[in-house]
Amino acid sequence: MPPTPSHAPHRSESALPQRTARTDFTRLRAASLLRPPRSTTPPDAPAADVLRIVSDSRTPVFVTVHAGGRIRYGYWRPVDSASGRGGCYVALPTDVCEELRSGGRIAWGEPVTDPSKTTCRVTLAHTPARAGREEGSAA
Repeated sequence: MPPTPSHAPHRSESALPQRTARTDFTRLRAASLLRPPRSTTPPDAPAADVLRIVSDSRTPVFVTVHAGGRIRYGYWRPVDSASGRGGCYVALPTDVCEELRSGGRIAWGEPVTDPSKTTCRVTLAHTPARAGREEGSAA
């Protein structure tokens, strides 16, 4: 008697290799390498981080404009005595900094120029006093 369709192995089932935890892990690992992780921070977070760093008077931020036109924003991160980390220059995202500069949130200070580059201090832009308030008033 021939096997009934419910008992006969399906052709595609017999052709598939058995799945194991190792093959699942390998597949997930490969997929994670191909796809960047999702960011849980809101899109405005990089701009807020840049403004926080620029507003800290203990962290001088500079912009360097190289002779070829390349622009780099950055600051010196001092060594943290608790963790022992730091002691290096940290670059800030140029596109975010340029957007803040074009929006009037940050400004460049007096330039220091040499033959290959120009360096300026980056500060928060001064905003004019609100209408109806005089400078120096406490209210």
